[in-house]
Amino acid sequence: MRLVSGGRAMIDVQNQRDPRHVEIQKVGVKNIRYPITVLDKANGVQHTVANVNMYVDLPHHFKGTHMSRFIEILNEYKGEIAIKNFAHILQEMKKTLKARSAHLEIEFPYFIEKQAPVTHATGLMEYICRFCGSSSEGAEEDFSVGIDVPVTTVCPCSKEISDQGAHNQRGTVTVKVRFKKFIWIEDIIHLVEDSSSCDVYSILKRPDEKYVTEKAYENPMFVEDVVREVAQKLSADPNITWFSVESENFESIHNHSAYAYVEK
Repeated sequence: MRLVSGGRAMIDVQNQRDPRHVEIQKVGVKNIRYPITVLDKANGVQHTVANVNMYVDLPHHFKGTHMSRFIEILNEYKGEIAIKNFAHILQEMKKTLKARSAHLEIEFPYFIEKQAPVTHATGLMEYICRFCGSSSEGAEEDFSVGIDVPVTTVCPCSKEISDQGAHNQRGTVTVKVRFKKFIWIEDIIHLVEDSSSCDVYSILKRPDEKYVTEKAYENPMFVEDVVREVAQKLSADPNITWFSVESENFESIHNHSAYAYVEK
């Protein structure tokens, strides 16, 4: 295809044939910073900024894909990039780019107003969330939600063998789920926090600090305990069709992290 600009032919290089006969499974754009709106259980909606990745497959006979078209599709759905529209966006990507498969990934910070357990001092907690969707010919469309939840754990071994105290640490639990019906981000976060030694808070006064220290001490957990607790609760939810749970403790007395993973 040739376009004419100022009397000069503009060759569409992407549409030229490639002689190497190598198909590319994913080609596209990464790390687009883009404003999105997410459903918020307490406030209706929440405005945040996401990192967006968009890919399609590329048949072996095409030299390249049209990168600008990804951005054009994103702009078409400005203000409507949400779970309910993922399938439409994926279909539009396949149609516009003449592809057999399309992939859309968005990662964003999500904030929840959280009260300290005793004084009820209020602060915002940040959770990193991910929506990932894929659509391919001959396969069911796939969609999953992922959330990083910070937690506190106390080492059961340390508590058992020590005459005084026990070492504790902050960790991150990452949950990914597929589901039948809609699911709230907040519900997954609360499920994870209830499966740890204690929650993490953005603000704590002295009475709160006493409370969380003692609560965690009375509820010691290995990373293995955390992933098993989360897995058990997710397994009991008939809305969840698949999940993975990983827990990483940033150890306070070791020069390494402790890690566990469960998938079902």
